[in-house]
Amino acid sequence: MPAVDVPLLPAPSQLVVTSGQFTFDERTSLKAAPGTEAVAALLRELLAPATGLPLPTTADGQVTFALDPTLTALGREGYGLTVTPDAILLYAADPTGLLRGVQTLRQLLPSDVLAGRPVRGVAWTLPCVRITDVPRYAWRGAMLDVARHFQPAAYIRRFIDLLALHKLNTLHLHLTDDQGWRMPVAAYSKLTEIGARRAETRGDGIPHGGSYTRSELSGLVAHAAARGVTLVPEIDMPGHVRAALAAYPELGNDPDRRLDVWTEWGVSDQVLGVHDQALDFCRTVLDEVMDTFPSPYIHVGGDECPTGEWAARSEARSRARAEGLAGPEQLHGWFMGRVGEFLVRRGRKPLGWYEDGVTLPCSFTVLPWRDAADGLAAARRGHEVVMAPHRATYFDYAESASRQEPPAQPGPPIGLDAVHAFRPAADWEPEAAGQVLGTQAQLWTEYLPTPAHIEYRAFPRLCALAENAWSAPRPWPDFAHRLRHHRVRLHALGVPLHPPRREPRLPAFERRHIVDFSPS
Repeated sequence: MPAVDVPLLPAPSQLVVTSGQFTFDERTSLKAAPGTEAVAALLRELLAPATGLPLPTTADGQVTFALDPTLTALGREGYGLTVTPDAILLYAADPTGLLRGVQTLRQLLPSDVLAGRPVRGVAWTLPCVRITDVPRYAWRGAMLDVARHFQPAAYIRRFIDLLALHKLNTLHLHLTDDQGWRMPVAAYSKLTEIGARRAETRGDGIPHGGSYTRSELSGLVAHAAARGVTLVPEIDMPGHVRAALAAYPELGNDPDRRLDVWTEWGVSDQVLGVHDQALDFCRTVLDEVMDTFPSPYIHVGGDECPTGEWAARSEARSRARAEGLAGPEQLHGWFMGRVGEFLVRRGRKPLGWYEDGVTLPCSFTVLPWRDAADGLAAARRGHEVVMAPHRATYFDYAESASRQEPPAQPGPPIGLDAVHAFRPAADWEPEAAGQVLGTQAQLWTEYLPTPAHIEYRAFPRLCALAENAWSAPRPWPDFAHRLRHHRVRLHALGVPLHPPRREPRLPAFERRHIVDFSPS
């Protein structure tokens, strides 16, 4: 019998193909052990649109979900999966592991199961296998910037689903910046009344705006949790706050100044003041953020903060002297430290972008974004680290230098092969490598105004990052082979496919599904 190709992505830790296949049909039912009912419901929800199968829960179901807390080697997210011609057993030590196994079941089925609409004439079969699967890193995610270009909650739900399919477990939502404030705060209603709208974008004359309701954000948290994804909110401070200052000028360094929500890209020179009113504002905002997002991590920005306004203001210089700082430029680290202490007292973990020269307490988990070497320096200082170096994880850069590419962040392209080659802690000493929680992709949206642009830039590079975050390193030919098959799944999901680069030739129907972003 010829070998059966099982091109899962990311690759599982152990995979053995056995003989035969299992078929989902009208007679198939689910057996959910106590504590697994929500997992069974998710599988039913995910398979029903394409298959139309009822998949009821019964006492003698052919598809069994089981929990065994003694399986400690699987950890929180690992799982085991056994498929025989007559039955499927999905087991784990924790329900989160079962959620990861559900995504494997989806990939084992024909790709039409992902279509989200009724599909006729397909036999819903999957090969018989034995799989044991445990992730390499605990933090596997993507950052989506909804401040520069707002995306509705319906699209965020879809993006969460795409992350879950690839066993990515973190969606970092960048909710505020100079160009827009998207998070409602009851005590500061003008943040969304004024700060969520800008008059235009770089002279295009087209107003842009949008914000979420508290109910929408809570709904996103629930949708993500049902799929084993954590939403990590980011409220940027003390820089990247011009939208907030447009709504509340008194929070800045010149209360008489009136600013607009910024219409340019880049870094605005206007920053929060270092007076008590600004700190009270941050605490109030973060209290509401924590009420909405149960994530243990709360991101408070901390990057690209010009200190010129503080140096020019006597009040800020006085604050620096009163705090025993060498000068106003050190107010950046002092400000972040105060905010971090507040989060720690509330039982949360502060998260921030790593900036060389800005001293953060070791209670901060940091994302080194300028260079991978910054990650090593941060780990050696005692920080937990989520690796995010821009030359490997910033997917707002183009993937190729082709003139057919839509506008992208200026700079050299980041190819799929470069993402695949990235190792979050390559050649680090064990102590420092042990500080690395994982990695995530960044999708800054200055040049990604629509969902189609976002997905075109994200895929297939996000597949490579997911592979590196979940699996032990695999050679490029092995990954490229599995990605060739995985592109069919992305096609079924309606993801705009990027032109292939250094990969096997694709079927004609996939080449036709490449989105044209050229001007009409």
